[in-house]
Amino acid sequence: MKRREFITLLGGVAATTLPMAARAQQSAMPVIGFLNSASPDVYASRVRAFGQGLGETGYVDGKNVAIEYRWADGEYDKLPTLAAELVRRQVSVIAANSPAAVAAKAATTTIPIVFDSGSDPVKLGLVASLSRPGGNLTGVSNLNLELGPKRLELIHELVPTADVVALLVNPANPGAGNVSEEMQAAARTAGVKLHILHARSERDFTSAFASIAQLRAGALVITTDPFFISQIAKLAALSLRHAVPTIFEYREFAAAGGLISYGGDPTEPYRLIGIYTGRVLKGEKPSDLPVQQSTKLELIINLKTAKTLGLMISREMQLRADEVIE
Repeated sequence: MKRREFITLLGGVAATTLPMAARAQQSAMPVIGFLNSASPDVYASRVRAFGQGLGETGYVDGKNVAIEYRWADGEYDKLPTLAAELVRRQVSVIAANSPAAVAAKAATTTIPIVFDSGSDPVKLGLVASLSRPGGNLTGVSNLNLELGPKRLELIHELVPTADVVALLVNPANPGAGNVSEEMQAAARTAGVKLHILHARSERDFTSAFASIAQLRAGALVITTDPFFISQIAKLAALSLRHAVPTIFEYREFAAAGGLISYGGDPTEPYRLIGIYTGRVLKGEKPSDLPVQQSTKLELIINLKTAKTLGLMISREMQLRADEVIE
């Protein structure tokens, strides 16, 4: 064989074997399924925090791990199908928020699942207990269910004349029933009549806010829900348009014109589930990883909105706030 022909043949072999080797390396790379009931634009900061947590355990997307995203864009009925896709894909671990985690749990008993839950994960049936999760799930609980009564207390403190309060709930959320029960109990303790309003899509907001006026509710509490989070600016605008003092979880709500927000840093739980996901990839079992609780909280008051609504915010309340927007 002539030298030129040998080099040509060798080059052809390299051209075919190198991509195969690259594909083999890629297929050996662990794959994380990121399953979420919201949309990517709303969760951009949380995705970055998740990547940060992964990085703390030595994993970098595209380098030694691959992430496949599945977004339901607020349509929770899509979650079972999206979860089934990731199971068929045979991902190494699934990272999910609480509505998505319920769908993932129903789809697999073997693939590890790391969740971020705004509701009690025990009551949701995700884990047996916080300290001993059991099964194939663990994650982070961000205390949102526990903070619901505190939000009711805060809005009633700001509007003491409101003896009727509305509660906006997404009935498609698996934790909706638990939230409603907890809030009704808190309302009875506070001597307030609580009306539950449902909204599972944008078109439901119109009727929900119309009901607030019909019920003569003096204030509104918006429950924590990924779909509501994706509609923060719209909900803040509606609460202003209808002149109803409203409290929600995240700072973005107060920054967008809502009266008050009280809750945790939305990114911290995702950094924590990134860390747990990395630990699972390294071989730890979810059943051996206690459910963590994210406890960093902040109170934000929009003083400009308070003035627009004709509310006086006491100096003491302003001093208690982590931030006052003027």
